[in-house]
Amino acid sequence: MSEPEAQIIAIGGGGFSEGNSLALDAWVLGRARRDSPRVAFVGTASGDAQTYLDKFYAAFEKLGAVPAHLPFFRRTPDLRSFVVEQDVIYVGGGNSRSMLAVWREWGLPELLREAARGGTVLAGISAGAICWFEQGVTDSGAAGLESVDCLGLLPGSCCPHYDGEAERRPRYHAMLAEGRIAPGIAIDDEAAVHFQGGRARHVLSAKSGASAYRMQTTGGEVSEGRVDAEHLDVSQLDPGT
Repeated sequence: MSEPEAQIIAIGGGGFSEGNSLALDAWVLGRARRDSPRVAFVGTASGDAQTYLDKFYAAFEKLGAVPAHLPFFRRTPDLRSFVVEQDVIYVGGGNSRSMLAVWREWGLPELLREAARGGTVLAGISAGAICWFEQGVTDSGAAGLESVDCLGLLPGSCCPHYDGEAERRPRYHAMLAEGRIAPGIAIDDEAAVHFQGGRARHVLSAKSGASAYRMQTTGGEVSEGRVDAEHLDVSQLDPGT
């Protein structure tokens, strides 16, 4: 039997973590291999902040999942047995550079690759979106937005919060034009891109006008191509109800 094509879902911003619609989070769960999927939250980028964990459990229990979380700042479980038994790994936002350093120290990247090959859906928001690419745009340090080397499960670069933070678009364009980051994809808040087998298959939106953009460079000139997004029905997925 052939291995399933690895699925990765990169979310630009919003969702359960910001008290918005759960439509994108529900769509992620819908890609899992079973009903009531086991979904593990990895909150390393926020230092395993308890408020973030509380929001995750409340949202994903509401969506009918079986939630758990992977701690790195308390007693950490046996990583391989924990990771490979999950149907979805969902990575939260925060400090991307620190998150990646912790993961590499623990050997998590190879386990994530193994899990994806076995059918586990890899997903995440903000830091949890860029981590899957070769490079990402991050504000982890005092210097502001800069590039960071990521896991390389997906080619090129990624910039989240593209419409949500005013400096994101001009800074990403400048880095691309100067050759300081590879061409890639930008994702608005409340939008997501679904990759399967390393190729973008769907762009989803839980907010009118939100989408994703293919970023390319030719001779130092940057081109930005907006991708039409499938708008999700959010009426039954309001976390406040």
